[in-house]
Amino acid sequence: MKNKKIRELILGKALDPLKSETRHSMALVAFLAWVGLGADGLSSSSYGPEETFRALGTHTHLGLYMAIATALTVFVIALAYNQVIELFPTGGGGYRVATKLVGPYLGLISGCALILDYVLTIAISIASGVDALASFLPLGFQPYKLWAEAFFIATLIVMNLRGLKEAIQILLPIFAGFVATHLVLIVYGIVSHASHLPQLVPSTIAETRELAGSIGWAGVAGMLMLAYSQGGGTYTGLEAVSNNVNLLAEPRVRTGKMTMLYMALSLAITAGGIILLYLLWDARAVPGETLNASTFKAIIASMGFGSPVLDQALLVVVLAFEAGLLFVAANTGFLGGPAVLANMAGDSWMPHQFRYLSSRLVTQNGIVVMGIAALSILFWTGGQVTLLVVLYSISVFLTFAISLFGLCLYWWQNRKRQDNLPWVRRFLLSLLGFLICASILLVLLVERFAQGGWATAVIIAAIAGLCILVRNHYRKTKRAIRSVDRVFANQPFGPLAGTVEPDPQAQTAVFIVGTSRGGGLHALLWVLRMFPDHFKNFVFVNARTVDAHVYGGDGAVEKMREDAAKTLEYFVDFCHSHGMASSSYIGFGTDAVDEVTRMCEQISQEFPNAIFFTSKLIFAKDNWLIRLLHNQAALAVQRRLHLEGLQMVILPMKV
Repeated sequence: MKNKKIRELILGKALDPLKSETRHSMALVAFLAWVGLGADGLSSSSYGPEETFRALGTHTHLGLYMAIATALTVFVIALAYNQVIELFPTGGGGYRVATKLVGPYLGLISGCALILDYVLTIAISIASGVDALASFLPLGFQPYKLWAEAFFIATLIVMNLRGLKEAIQILLPIFAGFVATHLVLIVYGIVSHASHLPQLVPSTIAETRELAGSIGWAGVAGMLMLAYSQGGGTYTGLEAVSNNVNLLAEPRVRTGKMTMLYMALSLAITAGGIILLYLLWDARAVPGETLNASTFKAIIASMGFGSPVLDQALLVVVLAFEAGLLFVAANTGFLGGPAVLANMAGDSWMPHQFRYLSSRLVTQNGIVVMGIAALSILFWTGGQVTLLVVLYSISVFLTFAISLFGLCLYWWQNRKRQDNLPWVRRFLLSLLGFLICASILLVLLVERFAQGGWATAVIIAAIAGLCILVRNHYRKTKRAIRSVDRVFANQPFGPLAGTVEPDPQAQTAVFIVGTSRGGGLHALLWVLRMFPDHFKNFVFVNARTVDAHVYGGDGAVEKMREDAAKTLEYFVDFCHSHGMASSSYIGFGTDAVDEVTRMCEQISQEFPNAIFFTSKLIFAKDNWLIRLLHNQAALAVQRRLHLEGLQMVILPMKV
């Protein structure tokens, strides 16, 4: 079986990015977006509330404050991020907000934190999911957890390479099962202990006063803030919608806000409800079990089924759905992470290859990189959820704080352009969100710096340093290409007017050109100088890559068509003005090499005496980084054409 057939069998048949129905069939409605993007936030209820409750130590009565604060914080952050959806309806989220509203370098920091955030989304979700499964497996399974995590990551990589909507539809039953089972347990757990609720508030206040008498109100406040910050992982995932608005069905802003509402409601009820269950059911840590597992076991046992076997079976089902949802949440990292990489590649912070789409119209390079990075962090940390939560929370709240600070700046700078009441309301909402997120970030950095906070700072700084190196190279290359364009900008057109049609049987020079007019003219003039009067036809070929930015942006495909047509028209008009027969061909695809090769094979049938030419950038200093940042398309096309018996010459263009 050929490689292409095997690839189609695993990943599915190629999709046409230029068909409008393709984009429509892949766009996510609010419910599917809630599943695909909201699972990250909802799944944090599997570990966020537990980290909060554990941080309280023996003072579990403070859990009531944490339950209320958790639910309120979810809505504050969600409402603040609705503004991001309004201001940036093409996606980009925290990275785009920071870049546009604060500055490119804070945007870089926000983007690097987001990349780490999504890598950790995959790592912590998979690790927590395997922990949940291990809660009802023998202790002998523990040494194999890392290998199980590697298996699940590999499975998610393949699913996402097939397409984001297919992956979400496969995971939908797991999501629905989690929501149903946990809603029943939360409602039953609270209702069955309803008799305790009237005394809960006065007893909590009394115990808080007693605690304040021994450690002081400042000590109580510090304990609450630490527990609140330690459970910061609960709020992770709320930014996923604003980062991926371009994936949503039209109207995108409305769909995004509806998805955010679903996320906020489900997370506030689940996370706040679970903390309340811990308090009402006097949850205690059990070796080898998560706090959710031991609490749910007690609730199921109280339901009165009368059969320990049935109780155990129900617990297994609940924990299996919890683990399954964590795997669904890990999938969010494969949706959001590549999107951030693509946005940063568009600004030349990342290699441009991260913008390229596969034949299934997903950012294949980003998906693979996110999976490998998550697997590396899992093996480095040994899959320890407590450590991963620290890394995760710091990266998330760094992005939150920068984004919300950007919103505060925006509403303050534009206060005179807005009706006074909406401006004040939105500014205060953004400010409240910023203060909450900045406070949590500060506490985490101070209290957990030695427990992993330093690693987050080092990783983000390392990614940022690499990004600066990449962008400096691309800037230098662009300056060199512009200088070449300027050299040829004054190349005079000839005195002739009218068109000269090519003779298919005559000697034909075919030029594969890109966006640089200087590069195309360099190749044309070189051929005219080296082969005077030999070629009678001059054909220009331009294959444009439909990447993540073009495919996701409104009107971007049409603009790309116009730009490509103008470039080709320039070359053809130049030849006609000198009395040379000329024509052009244009193509669009997700792989430039495949599209150019296909077009060249088509042209060789129409012009059997054709020789193909293109320019290639030659750098004075060549190294592995330069080879990584440039896709070497000219060499790949030459090899493909040579295998087909077609002649191609690469002309060096030193930069």
